[in-house]
Amino acid sequence: MKRTRTPFAITFSVWRAAFLREALDRLFEGRAAWLWLLIEPIIYIGVHAFGFTTFHIHQVGGMGINMFIIAGFTGFLLWRRTWTQVLHGIDSNRAFFAYRQVKPFDVAIVRATLELFLMVPVSIVIMSLAIMAGHGMTLNTQNPIWLPQDPLLVMAAVLALWLLGLGLGLVTSVAMRFVPEIDHIFKILYLPLYYMSGALLPLSVYVPEPYQYILVANPVVDGVELMRLGFFSGYVGLKGVSLAYIYAWALGLILLGLMLYKRFSRKLVMR
Repeated sequence: MKRTRTPFAITFSVWRAAFLREALDRLFEGRAAWLWLLIEPIIYIGVHAFGFTTFHIHQVGGMGINMFIIAGFTGFLLWRRTWTQVLHGIDSNRAFFAYRQVKPFDVAIVRATLELFLMVPVSIVIMSLAIMAGHGMTLNTQNPIWLPQDPLLVMAAVLALWLLGLGLGLVTSVAMRFVPEIDHIFKILYLPLYYMSGALLPLSVYVPEPYQYILVANPVVDGVELMRLGFFSGYVGLKGVSLAYIYAWALGLILLGLMLYKRFSRKLVMR
């Protein structure tokens, strides 16, 4: 008797196969491709940390400048990489849509999940290197803090930024399918976003308090600030950040993205 597989079993098989393929491409596509996943954030963090210390800025909001940058930048990088991977997922896997079991959302969720699997160990390695170099959460050598003080908040912020990247990727991938030129705009925005999100710059220092509410309207800023607050509970940053606000944005974008994927399912897989 012929054994039929359930829809869940088919979906799981598609996700597993796509995950292995994407992982091999990301880690072994070029020479030492896996190493560049680690080198990129280290270069950004090292250059900006050196710049701040050159100008005698050693802490922000009570948090050591090195950990300030690491905590914020790794969270931002998770969001940005998840967004861009989902954004280009359809174009990078168009040949596989010839198989009716493979849907555009399968590619999106697999790429986003792979990014989470890659960024978590990368962040742990960067944090470990900083700790071994003697950089704690604060400059207090009498009572140094090496590990996150609120791990649950850190994990909640990481998950929120990841979901936000997934949701934005779903929506923008549909938009780029109809207007391919929009990708050029996104590439132009990549660098400004590093600074507008507060990943590399202390926005609470450079933006007057009466206008900080404008920055907090950006959910990525909330996620970055909550990452730092999770690492060091005494951190004083932007006021008004909210974890629920990020999840609300993430849920709204994911639902909108799913509706767009459903509405334009045939258009998305056509060449």
